[in-house]
Parts: sequence; C-alpha cells; structure tokens
Amino acid sequence: MYLQQAESAGPARGPAQGPKKPLKEFVEKSSSLPFGQSIPYASIGGPTYVTAQSLIQQVAYALSDRLWTYSPETFDLDISVKDWSQDGARNAHGYPTNVESMQIRHGAASIALGYIFSKDFDLNKRNIPQTILASSSSLLYLHSALDQLSLLYSVANPFVAHVAAIDFAGGSSSLVTDYVHTLTLAEELGFGVVSSFSVYESQHMALFSTILANIVPTIHVYDGVTVGRDTTRVIDVLDQAGLYKNYKAIWQEASSSQQNKADLNTQVKSLLNAFNGELGTDYGFFEYHGHKSPDAVLITFGTVESSLGTLVASSLAGKGSRIGVLNVRVYRPFLEEEFLKLLPRSTKRIGVLGQVINGDDVADRSVNSVLYNDVVAAITFCSAFETPPTVVDIKYSREEVWTPVSIAAALQLILEKPVTHTEGTRESSRPVSDLELLDPNTVQQYTFWDIDTSASANAPLVFGAALAKDSSSNVTTRSRHDNLVQGGLIRTDVRKSKNTVDAPYSVDTADLVYVGEPELLDLYDVLKGLKKGGKILIKLSGVKPDDIEKKLPNNFRRTLAEKTGELFIFDPLSVELVSNDPTLENYLLQIAFLRVGLPNMEKTGLGKLASINASSDMLKQLATHLELALRKIEVPEEWKTLDASATTAALPNDIKTSDFVAFEKTDNEPPSYLKDWKTAAKAFAFKEAYKAKTALRPDLATKTHTIHVMENRRLTPPSYERNIFHIEFDLGDSGLKYEIGEALGIHAENDEVQVEEFIRFYKLDPEEVVEVPSREDQAVLENRTVWQALMQNVDIFGRPPKRFYEALAEFADDDSEKHELQALGGPEGANEFKRRAEVDTVTYADILLDFPSAHPSFHDIIRIVSPMKRREYSIASCQKVTPNSVALMVVVVGWVDPKGRDRFGQATRFLNKLKVGAPVTVSIKPSVMKLPPKSTQPLIMAGLGTGLAPFRAFVQHRAWEKAQGKEIGSVLLYMGSRHQREEYCYGEEWEAYQDAGVITLLGRAFSRDQPQKIYIQDRMRQTMGDIIQAYLKDEGAFYLCGPTWPVPDVTNVLEDAIAHDAKALGRKADPHKEIERLKDQLRYVLELAVHSSLMLEGRG
Repeated sequence: MYLQQAESAGPARGPAQGPKKPLKEFVEKSSSLPFGQSIPYASIGGPTYVTAQSLIQQVAYALSDRLWTYSPETFDLDISVKDWSQDGARNAHGYPTNVESMQIRHGAASIALGYIFSKDFDLNKRNIPQTILASSSSLLYLHSALDQLSLLYSVANPFVAHVAAIDFAGGSSSLVTDYVHTLTLAEELGFGVVSSFSVYESQHMALFSTILANIVPTIHVYDGVTVGRDTTRVIDVLDQAGLYKNYKAIWQEASSSQQNKADLNTQVKSLLNAFNGELGTDYGFFEYHGHKSPDAVLITFGTVESSLGTLVASSLAGKGSRIGVLNVRVYRPFLEEEFLKLLPRSTKRIGVLGQVINGDDVADRSVNSVLYNDVVAAITFCSAFETPPTVVDIKYSREEVWTPVSIAAALQLILEKPVTHTEGTRESSRPVSDLELLDPNTVQQYTFWDIDTSASANAPLVFGAALAKDSSSNVTTRSRHDNLVQGGLIRTDVRKSKNTVDAPYSVDTADLVYVGEPELLDLYDVLKGLKKGGKILIKLSGVKPDDIEKKLPNNFRRTLAEKTGELFIFDPLSVELVSNDPTLENYLLQIAFLRVGLPNMEKTGLGKLASINASSDMLKQLATHLELALRKIEVPEEWKTLDASATTAALPNDIKTSDFVAFEKTDNEPPSYLKDWKTAAKAFAFKEAYKAKTALRPDLATKTHTIHVMENRRLTPPSYERNIFHIEFDLGDSGLKYEIGEALGIHAENDEVQVEEFIRFYKLDPEEVVEVPSREDQAVLENRTVWQALMQNVDIFGRPPKRFYEALAEFADDDSEKHELQALGGPEGANEFKRRAEVDTVTYADILLDFPSAHPSFHDIIRIVSPMKRREYSIASCQKVTPNSVALMVVVVGWVDPKGRDRFGQATRFLNKLKVGAPVTVSIKPSVMKLPPKSTQPLIMAGLGTGLAPFRAFVQHRAWEKAQGKEIGSVLLYMGSRHQREEYCYGEEWEAYQDAGVITLLGRAFSRDQPQKIYIQDRMRQTMGDIIQAYLKDEGAFYLCGPTWPVPDVTNVLEDAIAHDAKALGRKADPHKEIERLKDQLRYVLELAVHSSLMLEGRG
C-alpha cells in the first residue's frame, strides 16, 4: 500500500504544546485511487491495495501504444495513466505510453483514427493495441469514429475501450451505472463486450479484452460508480512483466490453435481456453451459481448485478431454495451454445435482469431490454427442453441501486415459494430483509456519515488505511458524495476481515456507525445499517449532558434501544489542545474510532495511524486526553416505549451518489457601478477633489507600456496546419526594459467586429460611461465607456464558469430558462455544463444569446463576467542586441465548434491580426530562466515548438558577448518539432550562429521525418559525451522550455550522464540527488507554462 504524504507542517501548535516535529498530513487525491493516494506504476504487482480503476489503467498503460482518454473532470478515469506518463514510466514495449486526454464532443476519437491510419504511422507498431479509457456517457460522441473503425478493422491495430459504466441520470442529479449505451453501441457496430464482476478479476478481464481485440474491436465494461472505485486488497496482481508475458503467450497459443478462416465464435472460444490454461483460471462465457436443479434462474449482466446475484443465489440455495443465477461475462459475441450448455435442464422460469434507460421504459411493455432479446432468441430455438422455460423481462432503470434485499426480491419474482423457505421443514420464511451474506464473527464493518466541509472528513479513509497496515487483514473502503444534502454529504464504508471480502453493496450490519453532523439524524435512518448490539458515535460539541437527549430524534432513540445499541458522544472541543487548534480534531477522531470500534488494538493502532498522518508523539498526547471528549451514554429502557406517533416518516438509509468530489464552494463577486458621462467629466475636471488621475489601463495592477508593431511574419508555410509567426515590436519612447528569459505580457483586446455585434444584440449605448472598481484593488475606481470596457476589460467572449449560470439565473424572467440556468450552475447540470464548455465551447455572449429572458444590466454584466487577463509569452530577443525592439514567437490557437464556427484564442488572434504600426499594451513578467553568472559557463538548451523562443534570446546574448571580445562557453541547442520543412523555425539563424562559432552543437529532432520517431531526448543521448563535458565538467546550465511530457526522458538523459561521469571518475553518485543540487544552483531550469504553445486557458 502506498500513501501519499503532502508536504505540510500539519496543524499549528503553540510553542509550549506538544512535540516540535512537523505533522504528516493525509490528503486524498482522488476516490479512484487506493485510499485516495497515488500508486507508483512499478509498485503494482503481487498482494497490494488497489481499485479496479487503477488495475484497468495499469493494463491499458502497459500494453498500449497510445491511450485516448475521455473522462469527465471529476471522474478521474485516467488520473493514474496521466501521472505515469508524466513520470516517464516505460510500458511493456519499452517507451512511455502516450496519453492523450481528449474533450468529449461530437466526432471524438477521430484523432485516434487519424493516428492509426496515418500514412506516417510506424508499421512496426501495427500489432500493438490502441486503447480508449472512457465513461459510458461519452460513447454517444465516440459512435461515429468507432463505426468507421469497425469497417476498417482488418487493417487496423487491435483496439480496446475500457468503459466505466457511469452517467448522470436524466432528470436527477444522481450518478447512475449505465450499461445501456455500451450494449446498444456494441450491438450496432459488432464490437465484442466483456464484463468484470469484481475488482479481484478486473485486471484479468482488462487483459482478456485487450487480447480479444486482436480478433474483434472490444469494449471492456465495469461498474464506474461504486465497485470500480472501491479500495481493496488483491493478492495475485500481475506486474507489467507478467502482463506482457501472458499477453504474448496467450495470443500465440490461441492464434496457433485456430484453424484457417475459423469463424468468430471459434476464435473467441480458443482464446478463452488459452487464457484459462495460461493463468490457471476457470472463467467462462457464462457462469452459473446456485442450486444444482433450480426451478428458476436469474440471468444477469453487470458488475454489481453479477457478483451480488452470485452471493444471494448461493446463500439462498444453501438454505434449500431452488434458485440459481447465470452471469454473462462475454456478452458479445453471444455464444448461444455456451449459454444453453450451462442453463440447468430443470429450469422452469427464467428471469432476465435487463437494464433500460429510465422508469418510463420499465413501465412501457413495448420496450424490452437488450439482454432479454438475446435470451429469448436462444431459448426459442433450443430443443433441449421438453417444455421451454418461461422467460420474464425483469427490467430496471439505470437509477436502480442493487442491494442483497433487492436482488432477493428480483429472485422472488420468478419463484413460487418465498426465497428463504427451507424445504423439508415447517419453519416459516425468514424475512428477506434479514438476509445476511457476511459472517459478523469474521467481518468487522464500519460506516461514517459526515459533511464534506468537516475538518475530519477524511478521518475514515485514514482509519481504513491504518487497518490495512496489518498484513494479516483484508480491508475494503468505499466513499461517496451527495452534494445536494447539507451543502455536501460524504459516506464512507470500511470492512475488515482475515479473509477476502467481496461485498459490492453498502454496509448494512455495521459494528460502528459514526455521525459527524447531528442534523443528519433527521434526514437519514443511520441506524438501519447498525447491527444488533452495535455502537454509534455522534459528534456533539458543547452540548451539556442533560441536553443530549433533546438533540436525538425520537425515532432514533427508539430504534437504538430496540437494537440494544451502545451510544457514545464525541465532543472534541472538550480537549484544550483541540479547542486551541481545531485542526487536531481529525487526529482525535481517528483515535476515538480505535477506542470505540477496536479497543483491543488501540496501542498498535496509534502506531499505524502515525505512519500515515500526524506524529506518534502527538497521537499519544491526544490519546491521553480523549476521555475528556468521549463519553458513553446510557440507553434507557424507556426509549423503547416512545409513542409511534412521535416518530417521523420512514427515512432513507443511504445517500444518492451525485459526484466523486465535494461541490466547489464559490465566493461572492465584488460590486460594480454604472455612472453617466457627467460623473466622469467631474472627475477629470476636478481631479484633486475626486482623487482622480489619468493612467494607461488603470484596471491593471502591473506597470504597463504602449509599444508598436514593426514586423509580423509567418514562420510556417501558409498551407501548413499550424500557424507559427514571429512578431516584433518597436519600443519607441515607452521606456520598456527587459532581461534575458523574461516574458512579455500582452494585454489583448477583444475582436472589434464581435464587440459591435454584441452591442447591437444587447442594445447597449457604446458611449455610456461605466465606473468599475478595479479587480486588483477595489479602492480604485476606473471610468470607461461601454465600448472600452467590452474591448479591453470584460471577458465577454471567454468561457463562463458554473457560477455565471447561477448568477444569470437571478435575472431570468422565464421560469423554464431560470430552472435550466440553475441546473447548469448546480451539480445536476454537470453533464450539460461540460458539454457546453468542452464540446460547444460557448462564451458568455453565447449564453446571453441562448437565454434572452435573462437580461442583466451592463453594470451587472461587469459584476458577473470575469475580467480579461493578460497572456504571457517568452521573449525571443535580447535587448543588448536589439535595444529598441522586443520579439515573440507565437502559435495561433484555433478550432471549429460543432456549429461550424471558427473559434480562436483571444490573444493569439489579436496578435496575428496586428498590422505594422498598431499599438499594443504590454507588461513584463520576471522568469526563472536566467543566464549563468559567467559567460564561460556552457548553455545546454532543449526547446520544443515555440519553446525555442527564450533560447533565441540566449543565443543572441552569447553572440553579443563574443562580439564584445569576451570568452564564451559552449552552446548546445536541442530542438524538437514534427517536420523540418514546415517547422524549422529560425533555422537559417541557428545555422548562421553555428557557422559563427556561437552555437557549438545543433541537435535537431524532427519526429515525423523518418519511419522511426526521433525525439529531443534521443538527440541528447546521441551526444552524451558533449553533455558530460559541457554540463558537468565545465559547470554549464541546462534549460528545458516546452510541454511537460519530455521532462522525465530528458531528465533521465542528464541522470545517465551524471552516472557515466561518476563511473569514469571511480566515485559513487546519486543522480537524482545531484539533479536536485543542480536545481538549487539554478543549473537545471524548467520553463513549462509561459510560451504560446502552452497557453492552457483555452483562449490562447
């Protein structure tokens, strides 16, 4: 297990309190990661704590050439592969997997097709799988590209999509498990479909699906709402070497055993036989569990449906119920022969648990589930039964959350006798609600309810991670959010057992229930999931003992007494340490969990907690004070006799998952004002009285200058897709001064035509004067006309955040528009908001046009629309060489939206359109890209694309120093781009400087000009000797400017250089520590987010 420790000093403490050592802090990075912590790629293997998502991502990363990911922002379906790729982890093929995080929009996956069928595609990779990680909600947008892929599959790479069955339910804010879109797409396009039943087999099924992709394009689908994110311990995890070894061996065995031109079904059978033979497993296309001679059989598809169906049917069959369940593992191709082979001949009734979109489809008799149609077809043409079984379509909507009770209820629909009836006895049926699948003597279970703003919201995860430190135990954790209750509610379940626990449902017989907010007792039946004789711990701060009973609802007290439960009250503010420093409450609560839930292991538990967060001394100190905060309250017998009339209506006993993270809380916008021209005139006429002054862009906190364009020329051919251009400005009398490596901030203006159109549409007076508090300093007011504000100040053509929709809803006169805007501003509209933002790329102006009844005044527009920000670009010139000018190297950001409209980055379009002589407002931003103090120190520079900009300034400066008669050190320049003919920017300059003896080595890497890709790190490795001499022996400085992806590979080259040099000198060296030392000396410098090619705001 790997727990990420944030670099934090932990909670503040007074000088006389507690130990002096900094406290470790536990930070949850994502609920899709084990215990919320990042997991190093190389560590995955053998017994380890994982989630199904992390295992599936490992298989995808290990075996793929490229990964295209379509993950909504909070789903984190690709969080691990992005980390591994950025860290430079090498896949089974010997290089870092290229991970492309893509927008979910119409035409998605077209880029994958373009790559696979490109004329430049490396044919040596034709047999390496290409992979997509996606949610089922994105399949609609992938359909077109996948349709084309299916038609061209005979000449394509193996293709597999690992799909998390997850979507937002229409008409509600809940997340739902969605198999409908996957099954529909697979049926329409002829894709293979494989399902994982649990986290324990998710790696195997991801591997099998990837091998199956050699035969047919395949979708591997798994539950993305719960099971896919549960943390648990898997014993037999394959590492990368094991995955690749089995991948090759299984495919070789399967392909060699197949006869020429064998049909699809035969090929898939051979593959599954080879898979089981190599791994020693017993997976089937269909898998039966339950009574040997059942009267009724339930057919299931899906992760929770299959695993929970197996548990319930096996349990009931063990008690004599003639019931069974047949789970579908490989759904496409649907092998009827294998299905009928496993279906017991005693079967009289078949229930098909088939998912449909919503409740309307459940009620509509004309609608059948996809699975039902397949089962009916198989039974209809089967002659093995004397009397064919009756087939019933047990439809359920995507909103259905399966529990042992609801699965048992589904089984009851196809059984004549009660599901718990024990044959051969006269015992009456036991209530279905008492169905117990886990042995309470071997499994301990804990449930935690809290609001997400609580200081101790992550305490249950720490508690689970601490329990997992015991290698003899198996721990599972599950966390879910409902952001529509109490401003954000989180429920966490923890299970602990000596044996493997496969329980894909919420804890329903907890040994301990914790409630962190007493108001939740009025909203949920938290005791429904407490076992008889269990314990409940409630946080009640500052409540007197006599008032505790008043804080507990009547129905809660009655139920607790009936269950003979034990009640504990947690009052953290009773401890002076916590009262002085509330951040310590989290640690105190973790100790309380141990003392109440596992009293026999408190001593060892403290050590386990200390290895994860806080410190041993602090936890021990808090433990000595816990008795002040933890009180056991007697549960009187009279609570059992509370009048039924005093109890409330039935409450829900579980939350509805609405997201995987807490909902973002936003601050209020500052006020703004609208004034007429007279107010502005008075300020200008009587400056002293009004404390007014004239300034260039007074809304900006930074010092600005006006400079003029003297040159604007394109560097790439007009026919080339990427427009990279050189723009140079005359400084004139602006007084602008800049240093080597600094960036030029461009205070761009909006497009004049668009502003005019907006003014006409919104019926504004362009000459009206607006007075607005400066966004940088609200004490400063600026006066502008409406025209000036829209051109220079208001980001009206920028991308609106959620809070804009929420604010705009206040102005809507039409109820339907108000409701839609409120939904878009809240969690229930997350999918539609994401589509508008990432697919349609809508602007503030677009939204105002789409919702005409929402018509805020202009001063309100200024209040709710974000201000324009400057865009910063690395300076590509040296002022000592060109004292009266400054140059930039920029790439135009542009795209086409779904409506066919050309869209552009605001700043890059502004710059690209500028004519010679045009004025521009600019400012200077300092940078870490500084030249070394001595001219004799070598420069080693690596730049990709427009990342070459600062190095043009560096080289100019070294040329100037040489012209002054100074001795200069060697200059090694490595550059990377796609094609020399199109993107050899400033090529003639570089060669001229090389001829002049300024540039010592010119390492050019044009990745697509030859069959074998050559990257910048390859050129560096080819000249390792020059790097050792310049960087290490002559004490040079290294600079990398460009995107982040080459950082690990480039750093590896430098570390190898350090290791080679140390070995040659006969001394030991730690390359990683040496790199850290060079960073401190400013001899290892990265600039990764300043220049134009890296503008990430989406507006260029």
